Amino acid sequence: MRREIGTRTEIQTNSDIAISVKGLHKSFNLPTEQAFGIKQAIFNRLRGVKGYKEQKVLKGLDFDIKKGEFVGIVGRNGSGKSTLLKILAGVYYPQKGDIVINGNLIPFIELGVGFNPELTGRENVYMNGALLGFSNKEMDAMYDDIWEFAELKPFQDQKLKNYSSGMQVRLAFSIAIRARGDILLLDEVLAVGDAAFQQKCNEYFQSLHDKGQTVILVTHSMENVRRFCNRAILLEDGKIVLDGEPDKVASAYNKMLGIVEKTK
Repeated sequence: MRREIGTRTEIQTNSDIAISVKGLHKSFNLPTEQAFGIKQAIFNRLRGVKGYKEQKVLKGLDFDIKKGEFVGIVGRNGSGKSTLLKILAGVYYPQKGDIVINGNLIPFIELGVGFNPELTGRENVYMNGALLGFSNKEMDAMYDDIWEFAELKPFQDQKLKNYSSGMQVRLAFSIAIRARGDILLLDEVLAVGDAAFQQKCNEYFQSLHDKGQTVILVTHSMENVRRFCNRAILLEDGKIVLDGEPDKVASAYNKMLGIVEKTK
């Protein structure tokens, strides 16, 4: 199976490479001057005023991720982490470069997208299950497990608008982890819920690590990088500055932030 989206390609092969990124560039145009009406826009153009400046976010990234790797993507705010994740997920398109994705990719980027606050929790579970490609029969089989994991079963018949934001994220996460994918993209989803629920999430991600699931995790938590990842990539100003052992990358990131680590 082969599906092309711009310069992003999904392909099913027997290769041991899950994702290949070559020469990836991404920029955004940021407005610098407003044009109030057509007359002002024409005047700006005649003066050579573009009305925007180009912000280069990713500057020629190159890396491969093998099947079964649990890779952490780290870096300071503005380094390009989330932009990279959204390009891999197909939310953004790159200006230049090639991406080959070998398998079915599931993004955990914005949990709860598609929830309807006017529907009950029960109705939202089935609706989100359908968005993930599950049949009603399949959702019937996993329904109780979803609510037990989220620890929200007493609220299943209440409208979602009566849930707290934390409750909604827990329910969304419990649904999302049922998705069937060869590659998982995670954006700080380990931070959902209270301490007890986070422990359940940690156990779930430990199980992904133990069974060799291909995972890309964008995070600011060096504890999670060291705990779950078998490789990490450090971004700075849209470029890869270090790619290798999680402990070395975590130490380099902390040093970049001026954090002094305790000697072991």
